[in-house]
Amino acid sequence: MPTETVKRRITIDPVTRLEGHGKIDIILDEKGQVDKAYFQVPELRGFEKFAQGRQVEDMPQITSRICGVCPTAHHMASTKALDAVYQVTPAPAGRKIRELVYSTFMAEDHTLHFYFLGGPDFVVGPGAPKAERNVLGVIGKVGVETGKAVISMRRKLRELVALAAGKPVHPVFGLPGGVARRLTEEDRGKFRAVAAEAVDFAGFTLDIFHKVVLENSDYVDLIKSDIFTHRTHYMGMVDEKNRVNFYDGMLRVVTPDGAERAKFDPAKYLDYVGEHVEPWSYMKFCYLKQQGWKGFTEGADSGIYSVAPLARLNVADGMATPLAQAAYEEYVKVLGKPVHHTLANHWARVIELLYAAERMKELAEDPEVADPNVRTIPTATPAEGVGVVEAPRGTLFHHYKTDDRGIVEKANLIVATQNNAARISMSVEKAAKGLVSAARCDDGVLNMVEMAFRAYDPCLGCATHSLPGSMPLLVTVRDRRGETVSTLRRDSDGAVSRG
Repeated sequence: MPTETVKRRITIDPVTRLEGHGKIDIILDEKGQVDKAYFQVPELRGFEKFAQGRQVEDMPQITSRICGVCPTAHHMASTKALDAVYQVTPAPAGRKIRELVYSTFMAEDHTLHFYFLGGPDFVVGPGAPKAERNVLGVIGKVGVETGKAVISMRRKLRELVALAAGKPVHPVFGLPGGVARRLTEEDRGKFRAVAAEAVDFAGFTLDIFHKVVLENSDYVDLIKSDIFTHRTHYMGMVDEKNRVNFYDGMLRVVTPDGAERAKFDPAKYLDYVGEHVEPWSYMKFCYLKQQGWKGFTEGADSGIYSVAPLARLNVADGMATPLAQAAYEEYVKVLGKPVHHTLANHWARVIELLYAAERMKELAEDPEVADPNVRTIPTATPAEGVGVVEAPRGTLFHHYKTDDRGIVEKANLIVATQNNAARISMSVEKAAKGLVSAARCDDGVLNMVEMAFRAYDPCLGCATHSLPGSMPLLVTVRDRRGETVSTLRRDSDGAVSRG
């Protein structure tokens, strides 16, 4: 008698080399092929609720605690939201100091992801033993001196953030109308020296990417493979010439064919971005309102879009600094435009590392950065404001509404990983269906499924916030055959139902 084939579930728990906590459930059908795959986020951070009743001036410090990896992004978006709440234009020197610090942070964070989080999959290899797929494995491949250079560069960049922003991890310098502390000429000199090193380091990192990834035909084939490809819309911030900008600009959306779908003031984001929830995750799924939510589908008619380095290069016409522009032109020559290959995020991220370093150098060389007038004191009654920056992981929105005393009545945060959430889920399922089966589910294969989300550099701690209304948690109990025995649902209002 033949052996009975039953459904199986493969669980990757916890997922690795990302910020936050999550798991992947892969459900196999009776033939041992993948039926469904879910990227689940079981943690919940209620920062939107924490904000209510707080003085709005406290928000840059409160929200920087959402994540220890990208606190500067939250601090900066929050500070820009305060400018809008108090209807004040920052002093020129204060604005430039903000962007200088932010460029420094972006260079440090992109370095972290390439060498510590995403890079091991290419430098060491996606099928390498688990114990080697980490920064130590990377150092083993590229050499101890390179490892020392990476650690030294990150340390110097973080020291500069601390110098200008008060702390390397949780900045305390952003104020409505500017910053809390000026930079002296001596400080500016320190920024100039490290910025020059950072430009060289970014070029060195781009060379490593060329040698390790682009000169390996297997890796290039993997990047271009259908398993890691989705045709979606893209969103990112651009300057007046449609070039990438991390700190300020208009938000541009392009279609899967690269045509401009929309270009709008970030303060009007609610006219363009909608939020959807699913019962199996605490993460919100964003979509374009004009297209509407049509499920986890791709194409021009779908409302799903992506942010992050790949998206930023797709929506832009180029880079605003010369070395990054040259790197961008090579990238487009090899991959075309728009680029739909998820793993190409890693290449785009290294190009952005070079841009961040060059922009840091430009700002450090501007004498106005050392002007003592770093703040315009606000005089207007606080009301409502939106602050937006491009975080390392993509577009980040902070939106506050206050009473006339500046007490927060409502806060809404949409982080990069929420903007990417639908595409990440699609990427995980497509990779699972293309790679996994009952006969093929070893550690190396499952790591390649993880590569589908790791390319986005997701921050799950940032991405989980309460949504007004129902944001349920659904628990499904299955028997040994994989059949559903019962379900338990708990809504955000505390109501519990069983099925």
